[in-house]
Amino acid sequence: MTKIRTGLLAYGMSGKVFHAPFVATHPGFELAAVTERSRKEAHEHYPQVKSYDSVAELLADDSLELVVVNTPSNTHADFTQQALLAGKHVLLEKPVATSPAEVRELWALARQQGRHLLAYQNRRWDSDFQQVKQVVESGQLGQLIEVTFRYDRFKTALNPKPFKETPLPGSGLLYDLGPHLLDQVISLFGQPLKSRKTTGRFRAGTQVDDYFSIQLLYSGFTATVASGLLIADALPAFVLHGTQGSFRKHRSDVQEAQLISGLSPLAPGYGIEPAEHAGSLTLAGANDVKTTTVLPSLPGNYTGLFEAVYQTIRHDAPYPIQEEQLVWQNEILAQTDDAWML
Repeated sequence: MTKIRTGLLAYGMSGKVFHAPFVATHPGFELAAVTERSRKEAHEHYPQVKSYDSVAELLADDSLELVVVNTPSNTHADFTQQALLAGKHVLLEKPVATSPAEVRELWALARQQGRHLLAYQNRRWDSDFQQVKQVVESGQLGQLIEVTFRYDRFKTALNPKPFKETPLPGSGLLYDLGPHLLDQVISLFGQPLKSRKTTGRFRAGTQVDDYFSIQLLYSGFTATVASGLLIADALPAFVLHGTQGSFRKHRSDVQEAQLISGLSPLAPGYGIEPAEHAGSLTLAGANDVKTTTVLPSLPGNYTGLFEAVYQTIRHDAPYPIQEEQLVWQNEILAQTDDAWML
């Protein structure tokens, strides 16, 4: 097996938590380089990694085959273009772009360069979403009526990272958590027939949106995705109602907390939720008698995304997160508030 030599453009939280542990533990990759502009920390966990002072220096490393663009959102397009022109495959963090046109331009450049451009939408491999997907695909709920996906938090303080709070392209909660929720819905149900978006600013002193709600109209049912930073009593993250029953579950994927604590993706218990976080499936039978079943959570593991990246680069396998899905996502994100988009 020829390993894919990989470089990370940043070694902040996303590099340390969401990328390095998987590149380092997947047998198909070699974590070879990172960009660290000031503090040099990568060698503490990965002694073999070369630390560059700038993105330009890392991109000039001809030994690197794959680059992870995990820099601030407003730099994604520029650094992705630079990496593709440098002959690298690219794994691109969300948001992959700030407009549908930008998505098309980036993917067109990748094709022109003969490189793979792959979106990092790790939340498809969350344990809670894996359970939602299983329930939907089982057909037990019958014809869907209403679907709601939420990502609630309560954080009154402004983010200390300036790029998170500055009104730049790709800033705000909509472009932070919106791509996760929209990708999950689109991966299950495809392109909506219509959509409508509302955003708001509620924290003291904020310059960017910290609330959004998006309604997505599908044939026969409506899906809503919503998120807020001032939701004191978080609602269930996943609620689905159908003609034969309902399913609900709180957001409880443990991977982020485990990775922050230093747990390896290879460790026993990784990605397994506590039993008390199980979902609830209520089905209606004869004479409308209802039965409720507690569904044990399925394990989550972001290694699945990196395995898909490996199979695409090495064997040209179709990548599950498709360009057209990202175009649909960005069309919804970019639409005017409170206007139905046909």
